[in-house]
Amino acid sequence: MEKLAVKEMLEKQGFIDEQVDPKLNLVKEIKRLKAEKNAVILSHYYVEGDLQDIADFVGDSLQLAQAAATTEADMIVFVGVHFMAETAKIINPSKKVILPDLKAGCSLAESAPADKFAEWKKQYPEHQVISYINCTAELKTMTDVVCTSSNAVKIVNSFPKDAKLIFAPDKNLGNYINSLTGRDMVLWDGACMVHEQYSVEKIIQLMDEHPDAEFIAHPECEKPVLLLAKHIGSTSSLLNYVQESTGKKFIVATESGILHQMNKACPDKIFIPAPGNDSTCACNDCSYMKLNSLQKLYICMKHEQPEVRLSAEVIEQAKVPIIRMLEISK
Repeated sequence: MEKLAVKEMLEKQGFIDEQVDPKLNLVKEIKRLKAEKNAVILSHYYVEGDLQDIADFVGDSLQLAQAAATTEADMIVFVGVHFMAETAKIINPSKKVILPDLKAGCSLAESAPADKFAEWKKQYPEHQVISYINCTAELKTMTDVVCTSSNAVKIVNSFPKDAKLIFAPDKNLGNYINSLTGRDMVLWDGACMVHEQYSVEKIIQLMDEHPDAEFIAHPECEKPVLLLAKHIGSTSSLLNYVQESTGKKFIVATESGILHQMNKACPDKIFIPAPGNDSTCACNDCSYMKLNSLQKLYICMKHEQPEVRLSAEVIEQAKVPIIRMLEISK
């Protein structure tokens, strides 16, 4: 088989799997490629620490969308998951957007297939749709405005009090926002596999073992978990909270990648990942986020593949609710 055919086959599998010289300084090479190709590296808080450290910008979904909207780079390298890279492409249709592994998906996005959502939505013809950014580009085309966990309350409150609303795809975040805003949004039955696996019993036990620790949680967690939390917020909100708090120890219920930034910002404080139901696995790690690696980052920048591609029609329709979110969030 010709080399080009092999390359194309491997790309379809999600990434170009090639042998890399183990003596190669990957950090140095990635920086060289970044300068050579006028690229910007955007990284989410949930990837491994070495990937966060090499990025030009690290943030949550809202911050990353804002960074993508303002970059002057020719190429955007998204170290995160697929829906995030899609959002960057929608905002920057003329730029090349690549990511280390196309298989880096999202259980929450996968819980809301666009065709099934479109059929379900027909039950509510008078409702407007607010979609959490953790969804596919196709679902965003059926959306009036996108939101993130950072700005969900602000987005929901931008609608009249009597507005009929659908919130998708995260039912836990939707329930939490309903409780804060007094709304009665119709919720799609979707959830994040990482944030749904926390054990209330084990968290209570851990809190008993560490009575001096503050428990903080992401709003994608289920309600019984959130009821235990002293602070509930997006990843950036959780990070800001631990920096501003006088507390010295925290139990954190969100993906463990955020602990890297917390330890960097507060080296004198202790951060304990909240326990899941299964004590035999690192269930508070997102397996999709962890598909990213320095080696894959180097290979994808070298070949400028895998590339996120969307139809002009999808980009045009999905861009409207994203731009509306960015304008409301200013």
